Amino acid sequence: QAHLVESGGGLVQPGGSLRLSCAASGLSFGDVTMGWFRQAPGKEREFVASITWTGRSTYYGDFVKGRFTISRDNAKNTLYLQMNSLKPEDTAVYSCAAESPTGCSTLGCPVPGDYGSWGQGTQVTVSS
Repeated sequence: QAHLVESGGGLVQPGGSLRLSCAASGLSFGDVTMGWFRQAPGKEREFVASITWTGRSTYYGDFVKGRFTISRDNAKNTLYLQMNSLKPEDTAVYSCAAESPTGCSTLGCPVPGDYGSWGQGTQVTVSS
C-alpha cells in the first residue's frame, strides 16, 4: 500500500521560498507520474504541478507562472516542489499524489481523480 509523506511546509514572508518534499513508499515510485495539489480554506483542490516517471516532462498550473519547479529523485523515492516568489494567495495545504493504475486522463495529469494515493499534506502560510 502506497504511503506518501510531505514535509517542508511552514510560515514564510511574501517573496520568500520553500522547498517541499514528498517521501514515497509502498509503490513503484519510478514508474508513475507524481503530482502536487493544494487546497486553501473554502476552495477546491487545485492542480499545482506534475512530473512524468522519467522526470523529462513537467506541467504546471496556470497560476505558477515560472515561480515553482517540480522535480523527483527516483533513487530516493522522493518528489520535490521548489517554490519561489511566494505570495499570500499561495497559502494552502499542499499535498503530493501518485498516479492511479488507470493512468492520466489528460496531458499533464491535472485531474485529482487520476491519482490513487495521496499524502496528508503540509501547510504553507505566506504572510508578513
